[in-house]
Amino acid sequence: MRAKQTKQPKWLPEVQQNNYPAAASYLTLLFPTKGAEQIVGKLRAAGVSQFKAKDIFRASQLSLLGVSNSHVEHDRKKIRNGAALSPILLVRDEKIGKVIVADGYHRLCAVYGFDEDAWIPCKIV
Repeated sequence: MRAKQTKQPKWLPEVQQNNYPAAASYLTLLFPTKGAEQIVGKLRAAGVSQFKAKDIFRASQLSLLGVSNSHVEHDRKKIRNGAALSPILLVRDEKIGKVIVADGYHRLCAVYGFDEDAWIPCKIV
């Protein structure tokens, strides 16, 4: 089990606007462009909810990126410095029975490194 570190991440109350185009870019690899745009529209309208870091990993079946990843390390530095992170964007894909991390994978990995039980603000559709 990963030891909890004392520094807990801070979160912005709302998703940063530049996260939506990033999510759209990723989602167009998985869905037709129109479908990806519709999903992003639903994400914009969704409320923020919370899930534990470890549960998001389990539902997404993604691998944990290590601190050697420059983007993860950048977000770890933000956490150590007390900077607030943007909530992550999730999509339920019922066809494959997984959650897609549309935006925020590096933030998710950084937070998990501090506390796998940390609550992560998300928008999920």
